[in-house]
Amino acid sequence: MISHNRGEVVAYIGLGSNLGDRLASLRAAVERIDRLDRTRVDFAGGIAPVYETGPVGGPQGQPPYLNSVVRVRTGLPARELLDHLLAIERELGRVRVDKWESRIIDLDLLLYGDSVIDEPGLNVPHPRLTERRFVLDPLATIAGDALHPGLRTPISTLAQRARQAWAGQHVQPIAGPEWCSMRVR
Repeated sequence: MISHNRGEVVAYIGLGSNLGDRLASLRAAVERIDRLDRTRVDFAGGIAPVYETGPVGGPQGQPPYLNSVVRVRTGLPARELLDHLLAIERELGRVRVDKWESRIIDLDLLLYGDSVIDEPGLNVPHPRLTERRFVLDPLATIAGDALHPGLRTPISTLAQRARQAWAGQHVQPIAGPEWCSMRVR
């Protein structure tokens, strides 16, 4: 587990990709997140398995996604962390045209400590978190006991509800947490 230093917050970042070498894109994103100033990925327990999932929303015929979640400890404010995540997306080749389009990488700030933030361009917890089984399943593997800050409900309970509500949605684990295969700090 990451040490608890003053001024740091535990945050959870969702990763997704459905274009190109999807797994390589997830790894590249994690490497860049870990290099951010005052931010470290928890390689010793904070890497969720990778799930292959069918696309949700958007145009028909999109290829399946790979999705995962990583836990970080950061001294960055939420807005600054999000700005860095968007910069990593651009660096890895994401160009935003349509909201529900296929993407080489998608990085979402899911949770930022126990904060509830509702500002233009920044909503935490992620506003569609409870509707996204493809996020809740991996998140529950590394943060099942964590409480959704707005609902005060454990993530494991939200994941169970999502599995029941969207039982027909394709969400299949394809790789354990070793997918990231990076050195533990």
